[in-house]
Amino acid sequence: MEAIEHVVATVERTQRAKDAEGFLALFHPDALWTTAHGKVLLGLDAIAAFTRAVLPDAVWDGDVTYEVAHTRFLRPDVAAVKVRQVYHSAEGDTEGTPLYVMTRQDDGRWLLHVGQNTEVRSG
Repeated sequence: MEAIEHVVATVERTQRAKDAEGFLALFHPDALWTTAHGKVLLGLDAIAAFTRAVLPDAVWDGDVTYEVAHTRFLRPDVAAVKVRQVYHSAEGDTEGTPLYVMTRQDDGRWLLHVGQNTEVRSG
């Protein structure tokens, strides 16, 4: 569980720093990622192209937090991880609720294998 929390903390750190390469190092090569606005990215190459184009110029002020809300082990080497994501700004907070499916690799590292982010809207 600590290793999974470390991955989520690294997502937070790399997002705050707008560090595309650090973020991309967390992904399995066959990853499937869906952004909060519904863009589907298949494989690390597509995720990398999108991330390198968007993350360095992202408009938030860099103050974002990620917190593991719930973890369910589907198998000993596969975990579904619900995350609370909050972007803080002077105009107010906006929230996302990602679901990550992480897989443990042979070397013991946990990688992001599937991600679905959803924007939380009030009302």
